[in-house]
Amino acid sequence: MTTRFRGWWANPWGKPRFLVLFTVLYLVWSIVPILVAIRFSFNEGRSRSTGQGWSLRWYTGDPELSVLHDPNLSSALSQSLKLAAIAVLVTVPLGVALAIGLTRWRGRGAGAARGMSLATLVTPEIVMGTALLLVFIHVLSFVELGTQAQAIGHITFSLAFVLIIVRARLLSIGPEYEEAARDLGASAWQAVRLALLPLLVPAIVASAIVVFAISMDDFVISHFLSSGTTTDTVPVRIYSTGRTAPTPALNALASLTLGVTILIAGIAFLLWRVVRARRGAGGSTLQELAELRPE
Repeated sequence: MTTRFRGWWANPWGKPRFLVLFTVLYLVWSIVPILVAIRFSFNEGRSRSTGQGWSLRWYTGDPELSVLHDPNLSSALSQSLKLAAIAVLVTVPLGVALAIGLTRWRGRGAGAARGMSLATLVTPEIVMGTALLLVFIHVLSFVELGTQAQAIGHITFSLAFVLIIVRARLLSIGPEYEEAARDLGASAWQAVRLALLPLLVPAIVASAIVVFAISMDDFVISHFLSSGTTTDTVPVRIYSTGRTAPTPALNALASLTLGVTILIAGIAFLLWRVVRARRGAGGSTLQELAELRPE
């Protein structure tokens, strides 16, 4: 019996022993505090630790303290959404172009350029925020602190994430599809547009979701490059308000941020499913490429 138990325990290819248990414990540890915070955002009273009924008071009901009517809270949510939208619209196309260029580059200095492009991943965010602040104050003084500086900071910090995701997809695809498109008569741009980009759609969608989440969640860069309360984001507002005597409106603000992030991720996933269904599981427009083939 003891020998059989030792053999079962030592077999690395056997059925996982405690995987389900550890997974459930991790999910409970991660999700339950979030659900508790969301619950108190619907509290009727001011307590953030004792249930006092259910109400939308802290979302829209309270004429002064709710997220809808408190200008500090509503402007923080608006600023976070604005910065996230700018970061996605600028970072994703720039990151895709950079990933394609670095992946296809075979000349001298390519390895060093690829390594330097990932420097932001190993740089502490507080160092990044401090460096950007000094640059905007002493070097690029024409860039005003606030929305402009924060947007540039978010783009700079999140660009490496797009680069990693898209490059991983590019390396798994290989250059064969582009070469096949060129053999069918496509130009270099047509090969990228009709063969490569459709295959990169999953990576592009994932990059957009990651950039949006990072921008919405960013605290250090947003705080360092803020020009005052009018440009505070949700994390900055939660931090500054949470040290005083916050009301459940703070929970409501955090819950709205979480809901918006999940909604955007869901919409992006559905759009990807639609694109995949239209173009087929492979994702490339092979029929359009075939039409380019000379007679």
